[in-house]
Amino acid sequence: MAFQLDKIVRQHLKDLKPYSSARDEYTGKEGIFLDANENPYGTPGIVRQDIAFHRYPDPHQLRLKKRIGEIKEIPPDYIFLGNGSDEAIDLLIRAFCNPVTDNIVINAPTYGMYQVAAAINEVTVKEAVLTPDFQLDRQHIAAAIDDNTKILFFCSPNNPTGNLMSTKDIVQWAKKFEGLVVVDEAYIDFTDTPSLIEALPDLPNLVVLQTLSKAWGMASLRLGMAFASPEIISWLNKIKPPYNVNGLTQQKALEVLENPNQKEKLVSQIISQREKLSLALQQHPLVEHVYPSDANFLLVRVQEAKSVFDYLIMEKIIVRDRSNVLYCEGCFRITVGTEEENQLLLKKMAHYYENMRKS
Repeated sequence: MAFQLDKIVRQHLKDLKPYSSARDEYTGKEGIFLDANENPYGTPGIVRQDIAFHRYPDPHQLRLKKRIGEIKEIPPDYIFLGNGSDEAIDLLIRAFCNPVTDNIVINAPTYGMYQVAAAINEVTVKEAVLTPDFQLDRQHIAAAIDDNTKILFFCSPNNPTGNLMSTKDIVQWAKKFEGLVVVDEAYIDFTDTPSLIEALPDLPNLVVLQTLSKAWGMASLRLGMAFASPEIISWLNKIKPPYNVNGLTQQKALEVLENPNQKEKLVSQIISQREKLSLALQQHPLVEHVYPSDANFLLVRVQEAKSVFDYLIMEKIIVRDRSNVLYCEGCFRITVGTEEENQLLLKKMAHYYENMRKS
């Protein structure tokens, strides 16, 4: 049966009238604004020519969507912007999954926010375990899906494993599954693989998530992007808070997006440092295995993981201990830092090893 969006939208939302803000009723840039109960004077000392801090921001982020659309080569009505990708994840579950009765399927190990958002919304999570080499297991996914499965989440490149998933497998699931297929591409810029955004015209149930936090180096802005059909995007816009992306984020994002070449330079630097760090770690006596990575981090299995982790913390070098995650026993997720930061990490690990040998 072909995908039908109307079948998976939560019934009570179909009669919902979204909040209409003052900026919905008047979108002009000039005028005497007496419609939104704002402070007409602003805050003394906080003044910028490009941002009126005392005015509410554009609730539809029109200029920003236009610029993103130019870069991604997609119409603005295919774009949802949120407070990080986490907001889009939450809204997708809230819009299309009924509490208690419905479920989502994730591919473990993967990004933890899918599970958290589902739990907050009282939606069951079903795990389809990855293969030992961290690829999708078709049999596990098929076994997890039932009549109440509304969303399949795929993270590619995956977090915390760092590898790309098979694009062919994801597309096949999008073609056969009657619910939404959400592909989280937070790390896609660190690969040579094209984004699945280009498949949106052929896959009406596909949603692609991206972010400015990683390759663009703007994690503090908290700007996430969801790309999908205008019909899916309209539902996210219907239930989002009216001013979910603040004015400073919109303005700064526009400034950053004016120079895509700068992003490419940053990505190139990170990939170069990733390869150097990977090689150095493979030669380190504490390291048992360095997994291949298509992201800006490495998954690394080490000896005495807990003790090494505690030592690094004491030395104010913070890595992510993933030992409690399926298939990741004894593993650290190490973000690729600057050359100086990476060298200091390696130096401290060498110190730990020398002290271990002496004791």
